[in-house]
Amino acid sequence: MSSNKKYWKSVEELNENSSIVEALRNNEFVEEIPTDEFLGDGETLASSSTTRRDFLKYVGFTTAAATLAACEGPVHKSIPYVVQPEQIIPGVADYYATSVFDGFDFANLLVKTREGRPIKVDNNTMPGAKFAANARIHASVLSLYDSLRLKQPKIAGKSSTWADVDAKVKASLADAKTAGKQVVLLTSTLASPSTEKLIGEFIAKNPNAKHVVYDAVSSSEALDAFETVYGERALVDYDFSKASLIVSVGADFLGDWQGGSYDSGYAQGRIPKNGKMSRHFQLEANMTLSGAAADKRIPMTVANQKLALVKIYNVISNSAIATGKIENEDAVLKAAQQLKAAGSKGVLVSGIQDKNAQLLVLAINQALSSEAYTTVGTRQIRKGSNEKMTQFLADMKAGNVHTLIMSGVNPVYTLANSAEFVSALKKVSLSVAFSLKEDETASLTTIAAAAPHYLESWNDVTITKGSYALTQPTIRPLFDTKQFQDALLSWNGTAGTYYDYLRANASAIVTGSSWNKVLHDGIYVGVSSPASGGTADYASAANALANAKNSSTGFELVMYTKTGLGDGQQANNPWLQEFPDPITRVSWDNYVTVSRADAAKLGLENHNVANGGLNGSYATLTVNGATLENVPVIIQPGQALGTLGLAFGYGKKAALKEEMQVGVNAYSLYSNFNDVQSVSIKKAGGEHEFACVQSQKTLMGRGDIIKETTLEIFNTKDAAIWNEVPKVSLDHEEVDATKVDLWASFDRSVGHHFNLSIDLNACTGCGACVIACHAENNVPVVGKSEVRRSRDMHWLRIDRYYSSEATFAQDDEKKENFKGLFGDKGSLGGFGQMEQPADNPQVAFQPVMCQHCNHAPCETVCPVAATSHSRQGQNHMAYNRCVGTRYCANNCPYKVRRFNWFLYNKNSEFDYHMNDDLGRMVLNPDVNVRSRGVMEKCSMCIQMTQATILSAKRDGRAIVDGEFQTACSKACSSGAMIFGDVNDDQSKVAALAEEDRMYHLLEHVGTKPNVFYHVKVRNT
Repeated sequence: MSSNKKYWKSVEELNENSSIVEALRNNEFVEEIPTDEFLGDGETLASSSTTRRDFLKYVGFTTAAATLAACEGPVHKSIPYVVQPEQIIPGVADYYATSVFDGFDFANLLVKTREGRPIKVDNNTMPGAKFAANARIHASVLSLYDSLRLKQPKIAGKSSTWADVDAKVKASLADAKTAGKQVVLLTSTLASPSTEKLIGEFIAKNPNAKHVVYDAVSSSEALDAFETVYGERALVDYDFSKASLIVSVGADFLGDWQGGSYDSGYAQGRIPKNGKMSRHFQLEANMTLSGAAADKRIPMTVANQKLALVKIYNVISNSAIATGKIENEDAVLKAAQQLKAAGSKGVLVSGIQDKNAQLLVLAINQALSSEAYTTVGTRQIRKGSNEKMTQFLADMKAGNVHTLIMSGVNPVYTLANSAEFVSALKKVSLSVAFSLKEDETASLTTIAAAAPHYLESWNDVTITKGSYALTQPTIRPLFDTKQFQDALLSWNGTAGTYYDYLRANASAIVTGSSWNKVLHDGIYVGVSSPASGGTADYASAANALANAKNSSTGFELVMYTKTGLGDGQQANNPWLQEFPDPITRVSWDNYVTVSRADAAKLGLENHNVANGGLNGSYATLTVNGATLENVPVIIQPGQALGTLGLAFGYGKKAALKEEMQVGVNAYSLYSNFNDVQSVSIKKAGGEHEFACVQSQKTLMGRGDIIKETTLEIFNTKDAAIWNEVPKVSLDHEEVDATKVDLWASFDRSVGHHFNLSIDLNACTGCGACVIACHAENNVPVVGKSEVRRSRDMHWLRIDRYYSSEATFAQDDEKKENFKGLFGDKGSLGGFGQMEQPADNPQVAFQPVMCQHCNHAPCETVCPVAATSHSRQGQNHMAYNRCVGTRYCANNCPYKVRRFNWFLYNKNSEFDYHMNDDLGRMVLNPDVNVRSRGVMEKCSMCIQMTQATILSAKRDGRAIVDGEFQTACSKACSSGAMIFGDVNDDQSKVAALAEEDRMYHLLEHVGTKPNVFYHVKVRNT
């Protein structure tokens, strides 16, 4: 029976004369949709009355490819999807294979784009693509959207056109030829066959021109040594996976030494297999990532490192070159004897910037017939010559340089004698700087030429001899920019674009393949023959090196590049500025590192204040009359006595927001391109406030957090000894904590169940996972002040622990021998001592994120069920339910939850990339941007796992092992992080979960995490 009852939606409907009711009946949209805001053409749409059909028609396009000519800020131009491109499906990511080399960093990449916007870079896993992205390259996608980029060319500081630039340069080239003066192309190392060919054609057209290669952080001595022996400027591409014994003398090969990217091969030998693993000796001054990973670390000055290298050479080559006595000589000779015994399975590397030292490195590896050392496929990523750069500077001062064209360099910032360069620049008739930003150099040149980002560019790259990779644009240029190569084509009078030139040139290189295949794969591997030659006067080199002496001023300053900022090219990148240094755990700063003993002599201090923040003294450094004032001091465990450390890449001012202008410029002390200088240091007034994310330096004998053992114990003892399962009392009986549940367990054997495995032996602390997590999950940047207040928002942190005794094993032994509260062995004084790291401690890294506990303590205390558990093992966060009680953070034993104390996007108090329209283009549309008052944490990249499930479902196929990934596991090049479905018996993570080395963090708490770790084994 039907009803005549009338229903109404609001009281207003009862009023028959209401104009609002009438409007609602006749118009679906009461107000016209503001199409002018996204179509950018308000005049032609002003007369349009917007209906549903019109609305759907208007939204049938994407604004993502809308980055054409985005000079005004918000982007309005769009590509309409009247005919939708086949390769773009809204909501589905597209990937483009490309490679990057910026003169310092390099990698083979897959760039993730959404509707035309690059939003993340991943590692290319195609065969031959062996160079993975480091933290800086993962962050480089954000630099694309820097609002302070140079948006158009400038002449004499005023906006201009490329036609005017070309005319001015061509006129200057003609004048230089007439005057018989030099034209100099000053570039960073290019490693680009097509660009080098193009420069050759430019020089042929302009015989008075020359090309000078300048690397801001020089590797000239290593290049000179290799050239002396083999006749070409290149670097050895070591394969550490083939080495059973590694001796490093001052080479941070897990950092930026010779370009880095050695961690994958190194990690392969560090995971115990069949009772064997590689052994690693590290001789160094600064505490580095390589030193932290070493089985035996021997701190020493660089002068003593040179003597140690001669002693090792004596043992390997059966020579008897006289050297003075050094500290830790017995340990050095032990390393040398083991290296000799290892034979072809041994390898020696060195970062000492001395040609004689580098010659001995070649001699030792040749004598060993080292398998890890090969002259096939040498690295082409450093070509700079200190000698040629010095000559160029002399020519500039003498007024012999008429036209100077620079690309990829910033000598006003990176030269120690910057003032002399600026003065000499005034003698140059025309100077041009191709640059992403109006940096220190571009702001002083006649022409500041706006260069595109590598994600907007075409190029080719030869990272190693015999390989070939393409750089392809993943977005149209955001601004009125022009590639250096296109400009060269124009000045050469060559028709066509650089793309045409590149494609024609590539055809002669990629024999047996095609342009389209190389473009798709991102890499082509050809044939490379060994370098010819192989001899030099090694004895003379050893004799010269044997005369090395320690600093006359009492201290050596050892300059280095930090994991975060490298050589400083991306000082504008807030992700990298906020990235905590893996060793010191300090962000937003560089500083001088000093040993505890030297700090006590100099009166330098570090201490924590009431809010937990770290404060430190200031110091003044003087090198060859150059002074650097107000340098913050960090007392660094493991710093060699008599040495100081200072990082490049900071102290920039030009084209940076005020928040980014941090640190001091170490390049000002980089005299004669030597990274080791005699320095005097004295304490200055005042106190520096650091943003340090970890105040707990040691484990204090808590061996259940980081479990470790020696290879001998690992091979000879039962797993119950070296991977002890914690016990709890159940019904007055001692039982394994892993077998006791406070809650009833669910059946988790149905469907997918995700686990993440983290191998402490393979983790090098590189931090690529941290930045990849930022990019994938829209993690906000909060700035130095908030980090100092312990309000950093990193979803993933890499805890670093020092031993308080010489080893962690001795820490455990000391703790176990405590007796009572007082006295020499009392726990009160003993634990106080254990808070302080040893002068040369062992180091362990541990990545920690939400452990996604099956019995999660956060879930039980949330009053609004904002956090809950899934059958697939992920701990979910419903942001719109969260009311910010923070009970979950208080109840989390792992301290991995982050609270949004403020609104970090569209807030001028946090003026980083989320505060401008261009910067927000990097945001991942699959992940919500959180608001103030909301708790957030690692989601185990649920958007990625669900996309994999849906993709397989659509294709009607089973998911194969390796398809499931998180941002961190995908970024991890060392293989430390393995993610997958533990319910898949054939998956790698399921096998790892059954290994004897597997344990969970804080197992005795009974949280049943879905993240597990592997006991660290040291080959001591």
